[in-house]
Amino acid sequence: MEGRSGGMGEGRGREVGGGAEPELELESEPAVAAEAVMSVQVVSAAAAAAAKVPEVELKDLSPSEAEPQLGLSAAAVGAMVPAAGGGDPEAPAPAAERPPAPGPGSGPAAAAAAAAALSPAAGKVPQASAMKRSDPHHQHQRHRDGGEALVSPDGTVTEAPRTVKKIQFADQKQEFNKRPTKIGRRSLSRSISQSSTDSYSSAASYTDSSDDETSPRDKQQKNSKGSSDFCVKNIKQAEFGRREIEIAEQEMPALMALRKRAQGEKPLAGAKIVGCTHITAQTAVLMETLGALGAQCRWAACNIYSTLNEVAAALAESGFPVFAWKGESEDDFWWCIDRCVNVEGWQPNMILDDGGDLTHWIYKKYPNMFKKIKGIVEESVTGVHRLYQLSKAGKLCVPAMNVNDSVTKQKFDNLYCCRESILDGLKRTTDMMFGGKQVVVCGYGEVGKGCCAALKAMGSIVYVTEIDPICALQACMDGFRLVKLNEVIRQVDIVITCTGNKNVVTREHLDRMKNSCIVCNMGHSNTEIDVASLRTPELTWERVRSQVDHVIWPDGKRIVLLAEGRLLNLSCSTVPTFVLSITATTQALALIELYNAPEGRYKQDVYLLPKKMDEYVASLHLPTFDAHLTELTDEQAKYLGLNKNGPFKPNYYRY
Repeated sequence: MEGRSGGMGEGRGREVGGGAEPELELESEPAVAAEAVMSVQVVSAAAAAAAKVPEVELKDLSPSEAEPQLGLSAAAVGAMVPAAGGGDPEAPAPAAERPPAPGPGSGPAAAAAAAAALSPAAGKVPQASAMKRSDPHHQHQRHRDGGEALVSPDGTVTEAPRTVKKIQFADQKQEFNKRPTKIGRRSLSRSISQSSTDSYSSAASYTDSSDDETSPRDKQQKNSKGSSDFCVKNIKQAEFGRREIEIAEQEMPALMALRKRAQGEKPLAGAKIVGCTHITAQTAVLMETLGALGAQCRWAACNIYSTLNEVAAALAESGFPVFAWKGESEDDFWWCIDRCVNVEGWQPNMILDDGGDLTHWIYKKYPNMFKKIKGIVEESVTGVHRLYQLSKAGKLCVPAMNVNDSVTKQKFDNLYCCRESILDGLKRTTDMMFGGKQVVVCGYGEVGKGCCAALKAMGSIVYVTEIDPICALQACMDGFRLVKLNEVIRQVDIVITCTGNKNVVTREHLDRMKNSCIVCNMGHSNTEIDVASLRTPELTWERVRSQVDHVIWPDGKRIVLLAEGRLLNLSCSTVPTFVLSITATTQALALIELYNAPEGRYKQDVYLLPKKMDEYVASLHLPTFDAHLTELTDEQAKYLGLNKNGPFKPNYYRY
């Protein structure tokens, strides 16, 4: 899996029971507006005496209706009961201002019945919206915005000095205590919206927009155990995140098998793992598996867009120190990593990285920590490149396991995961049709192969750019035309980068693209597309929806940039859980191997996972398909020179 914000509209005010707060405005003119949301029916003096708790029934004011205006005469204040019509806008004027119409429903008996129906014994007195008369000679009425209306016995209504108060209902949800947001404290402003997801993401209904503008760094949050050692968007989303994790567990059989096998032994007992990966439901299953194996974990996100806020909240609720939310700024990103590493009384002895940022931060800020670190497990091609650079320069001071180039990562995660998620990401962000579209895919590694296969199957015309002649020949024999990017940049509808390199798509390419060309990245790093060159005064950025920007040139031409050049599938959609189970299991076994390896087995270098371990990961996933392996006979094993239980291929074999 290579390297993933949506805004919510402001609320119209606090809500109680699904509606806005009821509002009441009193005016001095004795008139009733046709749109009034209150209906006042005045009955005889006998009925007024029977009604010990006179009430006014309030109907919620919809945003489209005019503000209510109510004129009260002295007689009207004398006795009030709710109208039978429940505040019908078409109700006639109050009875005090017109003679009562004769009929079977009028008279003292009907009035007494109406008063009896409003008695406390009848159980129909509305408590939250009631307005009671405390003094028959000097009536106090609550004004809608905090003041009081004073009604004298002669019917004159005057307004008392107003105070800024709001009604607090017992069943109203309380917000967390928050420190005021510090304006300007960020070195880099956030360029994306702040809610966890939107209508184009998987968890739109979980988003709490009440505090979108408040950075999680400015909040005081605690989980149910009283711990505050975490920083997530909203700890109240934990219940939703737990449901997502439970769903993911059903598609991750190998990790669940590791948990069962670890009930008697704890192969990671004493391990203190600091992780920097995408925080998704699949990662949560991995973290909880590592915890079941005996490890302590602290976690940050490797991508500012890929975190699922509800999952991060669920992990924090379970006691994991997680520092991540969707839509971090660059400053937030490094702050979260530092909070995982720089902890009083806790020092990591294992690193699980995705992209190399965590490893880079420790080398830069806390190099002495490597004296106690036993190893690094790296998942992505970008991070592996950085490890090899450190090794070549003689600066790699601990063993490192290259998970990215393991068979289970390359042949399953990179290929099958990207083959399905590329279409999902493009469809969610652009609603486009693929048939007949011209697409150029930069890079024909396993990620590029998956993207090309998916787009070709949907009827797209696919071009490929490649630097490696072997991969280039594979592309040609798979039916794709091999080109240079400059040759097709003016005609293609979509540009997809899958190289792990930098400046694959330059400003020159962006200038030459056709109007409405879609540009996106499926590699880990955000350096493949030169997005920084688009941050110039002559170009206009226009946010279309979450993770979708129009970049507009002075002549009116525009391109559609997805996820600001970051990883498309985890920023804008989701990925297949079962495929990620294979990668996550490989990561867990690599951590176990490095942590328990005797001193001297691994030197200060970059290693591939043993072939036997790759085969073990694959075997744990076969029962899902009700698959049955054929076993070698003794004679066959001897003929091939193999152990009957594997490994079945030499290390140099390419699957």
